[in-house]
Amino acid sequence: MQTLLEPQSEPTWRTVIRLLRWNKPAGRFILMVPALWAVFLAAKGTPPLPLVGVIVLGTFATSAAGCVINDLWDRDIDPQVERTSDRPLASRALTVRTGIIVAFVALCCAAILALYLNTLSFWLCVAAVPVIVCYPLAKRVFPVPQLVLSIAWGFAVLICWTAAVSQLETPTWILWGATVLWTLGFDTVYAMADREDDRRLGVKSSAIFFGNYACEAVAIFFLGTVILLAWLGTTMHLHLAFWIALALGTIVWAGQYLQLRAVERPSPDAPQDIPKPYGKIFGQNVGIGFTLLAGMIVGILA
Repeated sequence: MQTLLEPQSEPTWRTVIRLLRWNKPAGRFILMVPALWAVFLAAKGTPPLPLVGVIVLGTFATSAAGCVINDLWDRDIDPQVERTSDRPLASRALTVRTGIIVAFVALCCAAILALYLNTLSFWLCVAAVPVIVCYPLAKRVFPVPQLVLSIAWGFAVLICWTAAVSQLETPTWILWGATVLWTLGFDTVYAMADREDDRRLGVKSSAIFFGNYACEAVAIFFLGTVILLAWLGTTMHLHLAFWIALALGTIVWAGQYLQLRAVERPSPDAPQDIPKPYGKIFGQNVGIGFTLLAGMIVGILA
């Protein structure tokens, strides 16, 4: 508990940046990816630049608000988890009141940006808010809380697709399903890093729920993502660039499964100090997402 009493050693603005997680852009970009998938596919590769700007800023504001809300819920749990003990609310570098104000401002910024969207997209933004707010609560009562997070991620597809064409179409739902499965995959990997702490604290996660079959669950989620994206490519008549990007993504996802198996079920002659790949795999999925985005844009414009 000594760390909770140490004086603040950095400027407040920098602590707020850490609260918003803007010092860790991978988590912001990985939400931006399905939003950009949706708007570029719906607009046939040429969405209005102001709309793209609104989506980029909106994902930063929304993910920031989600992070602060998560930290408010978990402010008494995070200090007991090694990975999260230095978060500003957990370490008491910022007060709960400050956290609430920052979350409110972030949500207000997201709401102002949402006013630029059409009516359907705006109300989809409103519908997403309870899911974002309730995700941290789901970790206490729902055995697979990553599914709630995945549904929140899926709203990025629904919102941004309708922002471009003002309607939900069959490809929208295919992309939504691919996004939900992809998110389940990479967030289950992310949860694997915290399994021991989560068990000790009674926090639920998909990594705990699937137990010894967590690697296989991740593989199934990624395989489902590939199948749905292939269906999407066929439905939308995407050209070669998309299929090359999807092939590259499939190869990387297969490699990630093998990495997880090597760590989760090491062979008897394997080294005892194999580095845990969970964070690395999360970061790789950001790269996969943007590779697929490039393939989608070129594949629909070619």
